[in-house]
Amino acid sequence: MKNILVVDDSALMRRVLFDIINADGNFQAQHYAINGLEALRILESEEKFDVIVLDINMPKMNGIEFLRELKRRGRQERVLIVSTLAKEGAKETIQALELGAFDFVTKPDSLAEAKGSSFSHRLLSMLYVAADLTTGSSGDGKPGETQQKAGETTEIGKSAEIKLKSNSARHSKKPLGGGKRKLVALACSTGGPKALQYVIPFLPANLDAAVLIVQHMPEGFTSSLSKRLDELSRVKVKEAEDGDSLKKGVVYLAKGGYQMRMIEKGKKEHSLSVTAEAARNGLKPCADIMYESLKNSSYDEITCVVMTGMGADGTKGILQLEQTNKIYVIAQDESSSTVYGMPKAIAEADAVDEVVTLKEIADAITKHVGVR
Repeated sequence: MKNILVVDDSALMRRVLFDIINADGNFQAQHYAINGLEALRILESEEKFDVIVLDINMPKMNGIEFLRELKRRGRQERVLIVSTLAKEGAKETIQALELGAFDFVTKPDSLAEAKGSSFSHRLLSMLYVAADLTTGSSGDGKPGETQQKAGETTEIGKSAEIKLKSNSARHSKKPLGGGKRKLVALACSTGGPKALQYVIPFLPANLDAAVLIVQHMPEGFTSSLSKRLDELSRVKVKEAEDGDSLKKGVVYLAKGGYQMRMIEKGKKEHSLSVTAEAARNGLKPCADIMYESLKNSSYDEITCVVMTGMGADGTKGILQLEQTNKIYVIAQDESSSTVYGMPKAIAEADAVDEVVTLKEIADAITKHVGVR
């Protein structure tokens, strides 16, 4: 039984959270705090907590200040943010992730939504991963399920068998010389916003490729994340907009709540399509959609990077992409992944050229792609 501490100044929200958490047989929520100061006092007791569910806007000591204090004290509790969808809330959530929060779940807009199955599922799914009870659901599974259920491996498995036939050749790839058309396409999910800060700021301004990123996030949060990454980086980082023309040394972050595709108008003309449409496997943006859009494109090579995240998004798209284009696949290793789901899926499909730690990803991209 995993012990959960709820920190929220709203009595109604605390009740909703308690009801959801205590309805699952793997969790118990018996303690709560109405602000960060009270939470610190509770943590000083002998009671041990596996996960802290934390609000950001609270009196006396807010969630950001609480996280700073946890960090100062060297405490290791996993913290899950329950965040507002407001613009300012998005900025604060990105700050919370920087300060060590595990991930976040968006607060419902109404009591009806709070008591609905969607919020309950999102909260419990994240708690399962934060508490190390499972490696995460596939995006549309139930909490507690492993990443792949029996019968779900068929399509990816068949594609993986095709890869095995040419496996010896694909691992002898060398970086392309100058003058070639190259692209970097990166996918990440849980743990990604923080992990990206160990990658994007370390890319050189003269990187010889544009970079596309799909990070699973709701609308509004990707704007705040792209602005923060841009502040930290030598490359330019922007939230992708419909019609954006791809330029080398620019990073395009897929817009939360939308799907992003690359559109090729000619061998030297590449732009982005960003559209409001249905989720795939519960995901928008979806990395598989991004990778599929690169099939048959004129790029001489596409460097695919798969980082921390729940589920297997990206694997199917990369396996399809490899049928039509020369690709080079870099995957994050298990030890440095917040959740070893997406990198594990692509590795198990035997489609990875290089496995590296989080802090080695930027260097691996730069070495393979080169600079202008």
